[in-house]
Amino acid sequence: MKLHELSPAPGSKHAPKRLGRGIGSGTGKTAGRGHKGQNARSGGGVRPGFEGGQNPLYRRLPKRGFTNRFRKEYAIVNLAELNKFAAGSEVTPETLIESGLVKNPLAGIKILGNGELTVQLTVKANKFSQSAVEKIQAAGGKAEVI
Repeated sequence: MKLHELSPAPGSKHAPKRLGRGIGSGTGKTAGRGHKGQNARSGGGVRPGFEGGQNPLYRRLPKRGFTNRFRKEYAIVNLAELNKFAAGSEVTPETLIESGLVKNPLAGIKILGNGELTVQLTVKANKFSQSAVEKIQAAGGKAEVI
């Protein structure tokens, strides 16, 4: 298959409605815009959220909270997902990305304690939850903060 041989699935494409093409078409003369008024004009219509001059909802509601510009988002991995690694192996951010458990490492990787760990591993990550560290050590492994 070549690029010029690609075509959309049958039935997925429709011809656009042809407006203003004579009285017999059913959409002639005013072409579905009605008679006069703001929406009948070219370039007419109002912006999203406009309420005819009434104070719009987005201005009536109070502002709440703030966004911390310095917040760090971590890519999270649950303990149960680490069982796919061989016993005695070392789990690093690079091996997690290679295995597909982490697609985007963001500000780092955090290991959470959801699920059970059945293999002995040396896990290296940026952050660990307390329960994750306990479960890794209970399985005979080590949790190392990078």
